[in-house]
Amino acid sequence: MGELGLDGSVRAVPGALPIASLAEAQGKKGCILPLDAAGLCRDYYPDSVYAVGNLMEVMQILGGGEDTEKLLVKNRKYAGEEESCEKLAEVDFSQIVGQEFAKRGLEIAAAGGHNLLMIGPPGSGKSSLAKALAGILPPLTPEESLETSKIYSVAGLYRNPGTALSRPFRSPHYSASIPAIIGGGSDSILPGEISLAHNGVLFLDEFCEAPKKVIEALRGPMEDRQVTISRLKTKVTYPASFMLAAAANPCPCGYYGEGNRCRCTPGQRAGYISRLSGPMMDRIDIQLWMHAVDALKLINPPKSESSASVRERVIRARARQRERFREEGIFTNAAMNNRMIEKYCPMDESCKKVLKQTIERMGLSARACMRIIRIARTIADLENSADISMFHISEAAGYRFLDKQQNTI
Repeated sequence: MGELGLDGSVRAVPGALPIASLAEAQGKKGCILPLDAAGLCRDYYPDSVYAVGNLMEVMQILGGGEDTEKLLVKNRKYAGEEESCEKLAEVDFSQIVGQEFAKRGLEIAAAGGHNLLMIGPPGSGKSSLAKALAGILPPLTPEESLETSKIYSVAGLYRNPGTALSRPFRSPHYSASIPAIIGGGSDSILPGEISLAHNGVLFLDEFCEAPKKVIEALRGPMEDRQVTISRLKTKVTYPASFMLAAAANPCPCGYYGEGNRCRCTPGQRAGYISRLSGPMMDRIDIQLWMHAVDALKLINPPKSESSASVRERVIRARARQRERFREEGIFTNAAMNNRMIEKYCPMDESCKKVLKQTIERMGLSARACMRIIRIARTIADLENSADISMFHISEAAGYRFLDKQQNTI
């Protein structure tokens, strides 16, 4: 599979990895791919994929008369071979001053794959925390890496094998169109940002500034963890099990809650945050309200925990979840359905009482209630606890402040 140039060179085309996977599933002896595309197959099919640069090498393989062992993908050199298997995050947790409550929320979100919304004034560290989130995520498992790499192969975006274990972190601009976010195209249906973020993070800054149609289009994929794109002559379903990390200002001017700096009317503030509909907010597990950090703390900042320490706890929590769900076909607590919640999240009477009081006080929907239980399960995993306690339920409910605020309004 490749594109033949007039000079005899063989050039890469999209979809090399799924083709190699299909060839192995059908029992083929192997497949021949262009060098640029075949490098991705090195981690998955090293003994059955040949990487060629020109037509002469193809003829050598098909002729069978010469030694073609050197043309196997495992014996070829390609760009990015010497890269580290994991990319370093742009920002470390230890570099962010304050915001300990927000860091705790990000740790829980990373441990359970939960969707996250950060609301705060400009300069409070929302974007920095989102960038630091990439540094506390666990590496991809071999199964997750293969799933994600296939999507990138179809899109024509070749992930170097050197970064195959790093979870994708996509951060499109808030003005991106629905086809760019969800997927689409005229000649062929290509995966969008939500599929490119499969098994990773989709970070949307200035969330309330995004077109409402784009925000609402995320609702189905966030719930189903896949997206089906239909056109006149074809229909394609792509995986879209991503973790949404969104950031927004609390009001149009951005300074609501910061003393008397806000110049917006109550109607403007309510209208701004109401751009996020109730169904969308139900799908966001963890909601964090952040305040600006005192500038004096920047002069002599207190020592803070590093991303490496947080990441160790996240990896241990994810390992417990993989063991728990090994027969269910999912990897994280956030992907549990109602049947799994009933099976894996038993609660004693004290927990049920606290949860009932929380629902009555905050007027939560059934979906929001289920998300509180999922978060509580993740908190228990971080503490290496087999059972969910009332303290886990109470902390999980504390991350649903917008539900209470909307009821008050």
